[in-house]
Amino acid sequence: MSATTGALTPPADAVAPVRHPEAPAPGEPLGSHYGQCFGCGEDQPHGLHLQARAGEGVSIAAEFTVRPAHQGAPGLAHGGVLATALDETLGSLNWLLRTIAVTGRLETDFVRPVPVGTVLYLEAEVTAVAGRKIYSRATGRIGGPDGPVAVRAEALFIEVKVDHFIDNGRPQEIQAAMSDPDRLRRSRAFEVNP
Repeated sequence: MSATTGALTPPADAVAPVRHPEAPAPGEPLGSHYGQCFGCGEDQPHGLHLQARAGEGVSIAAEFTVRPAHQGAPGLAHGGVLATALDETLGSLNWLLRTIAVTGRLETDFVRPVPVGTVLYLEAEVTAVAGRKIYSRATGRIGGPDGPVAVRAEALFIEVKVDHFIDNGRPQEIQAAMSDPDRLRRSRAFEVNP
């Protein structure tokens, strides 16, 4: 990051993140948290279809391929799509904490253009927790974990209750997600949306 605001600097009393004992094991795929999610949803035709795997500690690795539907300038990924990929990756970290949280702040640095057809490899980790605040950072590299850095982000997530979604979401989607017989999918549907 070129310059981080004070809002993204953990306070002195912040603690190291602790991976939940029931979190997916390192290397295990996280899967989609909601089928219609633009970031990871398998049912979203123009979405990123981002695929994430649990890492060591409170970290994940994810990737997606920039498709023609994701471009801004001709042949290049739209910056908003790249910010979405970072937000989705950072938000997925909360699954390792087993915490429902929403994006409070996201600061992104765009380091180099990302061409259509590129696989963007993302790594993210939670750096600190202070009460309901979760601090994290991510890096996106072109082509793989050793590729050139294309984007970076730091984020602040805020823990919320499921009522946040019930009170603010469209009723038919909320009801459909809450009626899912799969307990795991039902709980994951509400993990990272703002």
